[in-house]
Amino acid sequence: MTGELFINEKDAYTTWGVNMSEGFLDAIDAPLPMKEYVEDESRLEDGIRIDTGNPKVDSREITLGFTIMGSSETEYRSKKAAFQTELQKGAFTIRIPALGTQKYKMVYTGKSISYGLSRRRDFGHFTMKCTEPNPADRE
Repeated sequence: MTGELFINEKDAYTTWGVNMSEGFLDAIDAPLPMKEYVEDESRLEDGIRIDTGNPKVDSREITLGFTIMGSSETEYRSKKAAFQTELQKGAFTIRIPALGTQKYKMVYTGKSISYGLSRRRDFGHFTMKCTEPNPADRE
């Protein structure tokens, strides 16, 4: 809850009532994709040559799940709107103390969003896709 997730250095739970949902840590802490290696294929040689001398990390698109909780429908809607406003700024950072001190620099794309709301309308769950343009650039 408090102190578990920071978005733009704001405590997500105390600011917006936001928590990480199931699979969040698995998605953000997954191994990084690599860019394709330079290959050379010649009819004069068997097989191909692959240059692995300068490997680079590729950008990645990940799906993150969040829950938002309010004490009433009004508070829930207010927190949800404020959280969406924060994400819609485009670029944001995520810091998860359980994974160390690094900050993940993300870009909100607004794609592949799924959403669910409780019957009391004071709790919601949504997933969203975002991009980490350069996973090698973490503070």
